[in-house]
Amino acid sequence: MKAAIYNPYLDTLGGGERYTMAVANLLKSLGYDVFVEWKDAGIKNDLEKRFGINLEGVSFVDSVKKGDGYDICFWVSDGSVPLLLARTNFLHFQVPFSNVGVKSLINRMKFFRIKKVICNSNFTKKVIDKEYGINSVVTYPPVSVEKFRQKRKENLILYVGRFSKLKQSKGQEILIDAFKKFIKTTSLKYKLILAGGSGIGTADYTDYLKKKSKGYPIEIIQNPTFLELVNLYAKAKFFWSAAGYGINEKKSPELVEHFGISLVEAMAAGAVPLVYAAGGFKEIVVGDCGILWTKTGELVANTEKISANYSLLKEMSASSQKRSESFSYEVFDESMRELFTSKSL
Repeated sequence: MKAAIYNPYLDTLGGGERYTMAVANLLKSLGYDVFVEWKDAGIKNDLEKRFGINLEGVSFVDSVKKGDGYDICFWVSDGSVPLLLARTNFLHFQVPFSNVGVKSLINRMKFFRIKKVICNSNFTKKVIDKEYGINSVVTYPPVSVEKFRQKRKENLILYVGRFSKLKQSKGQEILIDAFKKFIKTTSLKYKLILAGGSGIGTADYTDYLKKKSKGYPIEIIQNPTFLELVNLYAKAKFFWSAAGYGINEKKSPELVEHFGISLVEAMAAGAVPLVYAAGGFKEIVVGDCGILWTKTGELVANTEKISANYSLLKEMSASSQKRSESFSYEVFDESMRELFTSKSL
């Protein structure tokens, strides 16, 4: 049996790409010979290094011909609806595309060849279902929660996300401003670390962040390895995020966080999350496992409150770890296996 996989964003090495490779490994475990479309086979090493995964047995080829000649095809959409040609086809949306004008007769006919449309969160599903006139299913991205363990916690606040303003507003500059206010309100000595991938066209932005951080205990780490991230998560008391800050998520849903893998990773290591209340974050941070904020003053005040109360910090850290288990690879594999093997969908 042969499986075809396509993701046009593979070299961005983000959460959607980790999702795609998890699908590749699952299909391999189901007995498929897996072929991923990408012209530079060196991407395999990059993916393994960034995500700490083993892709042995997964082949990277110039083209999978939209699934022609394959038993199954998993295709990540760039907003368009492709005519997929495998015996069984799945279309995945990792971005809540809006106002793309896709309710055409041709696209409706293309959907007849797709067994199921899969979204990475209910936030994405709500937008996609309305935009494309379909009823998709949600399978949350997988996180290797078992690989994240907390060590002796330090007075460290961490954010992990791309240094880019092209697709989404990650809001690193907002966190820097908030941290400057925070260290003036607390007697404890804290450090802020902003870590994430950077590529072509991000130098100006990272230079701006470095200048903005000058004179403060703020460190910027570009392109950390998976092991470096594991160590950072293990030591961090808090995980901050301002992703989507200042964006109207109803008008521009693609510009806020669609899910939040780095958030779940931090929670798995016992970091207490304080994240902006938008997008997929609202599906992850529920109950007493963290704080959803809408104003930076709330971010600063709540961080100060929790940091000053050891019992509260400990309780929220434990709750955070427990919540992260809902997004494990085991949960992901069970959900996707049902989709790939079900005869009724």
